[in-house]
Amino acid sequence: MTHTQPLAIVFADVSGSTRLFEQLGDVDARRIVAAVLDALTVVVQRNGGTVIKTIGDEIMCTFPSALDGIRAACEMQRKVTGDPVFARDSIGIRIGLHHGEVLAEEGDVYGDAVNTAARMASLAKRDQIVTTATTFHGVTSIGGYRSRGLGRTRVSGKLLPIEIIDVIWQEDTSNITMVQRAIRVDDGTEQGQKLILRFRGQVIELVPNSPPFAMGRDQANALVVDAEWVSRIHASIEYKNGHYVLADRSTNATFVRFGDDDELRVHRDEIPLRKAGAVSLGQSLALGQADILYFQCG
Repeated sequence: MTHTQPLAIVFADVSGSTRLFEQLGDVDARRIVAAVLDALTVVVQRNGGTVIKTIGDEIMCTFPSALDGIRAACEMQRKVTGDPVFARDSIGIRIGLHHGEVLAEEGDVYGDAVNTAARMASLAKRDQIVTTATTFHGVTSIGGYRSRGLGRTRVSGKLLPIEIIDVIWQEDTSNITMVQRAIRVDDGTEQGQKLILRFRGQVIELVPNSPPFAMGRDQANALVVDAEWVSRIHASIEYKNGHYVLADRSTNATFVRFGDDDELRVHRDEIPLRKAGAVSLGQSLALGQADILYFQCG
């Protein structure tokens, strides 16, 4: 049965998992990642949340209220940083969350609020919790939580940039630099900085102040690639620090080739796009001729 309801959506993923797989091999690295996700699941359940799914090294969960979501996110960070086994392997997590109206259907949730939460997770760094200002509003007076402003960012599907904040979960903040406006929206004054995308006869032009260009299987994406190997929210392209940057958030990775160079596999990571090349979601460029996205920086 399909219905709408307000929920806090939380994404938490293991920071640096690519390094684990490279250093320890698939078996040991997967065991460590699974142990982290199991620990996060216990925290979710203890705080009245529901695990919706795990995707690779990421867990997606929901909570009845913004306060529940923020409380659980803080506890997740403390659990991972305070565990001596995780510390030994230099494990950290990054978390993004947002509270809003979702469409719940067959044990999953969809909609703008989910996309916004995923965007918050893509902005978060290791040991960080990023959320929207609207989610945090009113929670401080109830839970005594502190935050620092991170400025504004664009979210796919929203006309105007939104205010975002960093939730301070550490009990000892002596080593935290309380810098405001750590993330800002480019004002679009750069001249000649555009990105031309070509996909199945479509031609799309991005400029510095364009919203993040989301790609994936879900119909809410700016570019929909309906294939079983493509994640629902697979990757995005955004102008940051003078470059168009592709960020992968998928299960099966994104494959990028610059000119005639060998293709690169990008998984839960970011890569700046330069000159011209091609992108394939979820499978090698050699396999996905019909679904290749071609780009050219202008």
